[in-house]
Amino acid sequence: MHPATRQAQRAHTARRIALISVGVSSLLAFSKLLIGWMAGSTAVVADGFESAGDVVGSTIVLLGLIAAARPPDAEHPYGHGRFEMLSGLAVGILLSAAGAGICMHALDHVSERHATPALYAIWPLIVSIVIKVGLSTLKFRFGKRTGSGALIADAWNDTVDILSGAAALVALGLTLMDPSRFVHSDQYGGVAVGLIVVFTGARIVRETSLQLVDTMPDGALMSQIRAVALAVPGVEGVEKCYARKTGFEYHVDLHLEVDPDITVRESHDIATAVRIQLKENLDFIADVLVHVEPAPAHREAQPR
Repeated sequence: MHPATRQAQRAHTARRIALISVGVSSLLAFSKLLIGWMAGSTAVVADGFESAGDVVGSTIVLLGLIAAARPPDAEHPYGHGRFEMLSGLAVGILLSAAGAGICMHALDHVSERHATPALYAIWPLIVSIVIKVGLSTLKFRFGKRTGSGALIADAWNDTVDILSGAAALVALGLTLMDPSRFVHSDQYGGVAVGLIVVFTGARIVRETSLQLVDTMPDGALMSQIRAVALAVPGVEGVEKCYARKTGFEYHVDLHLEVDPDITVRESHDIATAVRIQLKENLDFIADVLVHVEPAPAHREAQPR
């Protein structure tokens, strides 16, 4: 399959999942905010604000995926894949800011006396946890399959919703179980929700930032690239190997070592064969730039 076609299919799948997430998160946020307010639960309202942040985050991811799917042009020869990374970064920043706001809101009301929340406040939390488990699993699976950093960031966003929902459920449960003893548990549950959101947002910011500054992928992936290149007849060594992510896939720079006595045409044919083999055998590669160098007359053993 042509890399452009493969990337388009991946982007289409990721967009569909992000669109579903926007709809589901909107319903969950509305139900938590409404029922939390009616039941008098700070923890449920805090979790509702977190879900509202999910709506914004999933919308940002969706817009980033739409932009990333645009084909390369004269000004963007490597494509528009980094819009997808930028959307993941935006989700991380949004989460951190939302978490800080949730903490501040909960702490502002922690010293106040509150009526015991109504029992029915637990239901939107339980429903949210069940649905978000399914959504996060789906996004992690397709995010890893398509190489979408933004979809994985949104999956972490859903994981935060699971953790925050569980924290809110525990806090609300303690308040309902013994209101006199755990009178402020509901408010502290809101603080716990905020802290979970802040730390997860910081993690997403770190991971997407590393991709945006062209951090090399892990050693296992680089070893796969070297192994495929070295298996091509005529390749005597791989002197340098670099890779950077541009959206769903990687662009690779290779410095191959070949017999210095062969012709330019022969060395060009070897380089072309390496490029073809890498793109056909490793579906995470968008394109390969190959530089050919003469191999040393007496090579020392080197790790490959």
